[in-house]
Amino acid sequence: MSTQPAHKIRIGVLQVTIWRNHSDKGNWYSVIPSRGYRQEETWKETDSLGFDDLLTMAKLFDLAHTWIMHQQAADAKARKESKQVVA
Repeated sequence: MSTQPAHKIRIGVLQVTIWRNHSDKGNWYSVIPSRGYRQEETWKETDSLGFDDLLTMAKLFDLAHTWIMHQQAADAKARKESKQVVA
């Protein structure tokens, strides 16, 4: 995986982090959900969600899905254009 995420989407304390992965077949994407919480003076993250988090996380997954679909289309276009330049 890359050292920097490709994209992050946040609603309140909930977030999805999208990672771009590279292979010989092209890019593929993975999504990591998280919820921020405060423990004393320090902010931490967990992947544990409560009942009240579920619908908001579903919306974040929907937004991540849309973002990845657009990126995959852009990746395919770039691959096609680079093959045309080489040919």
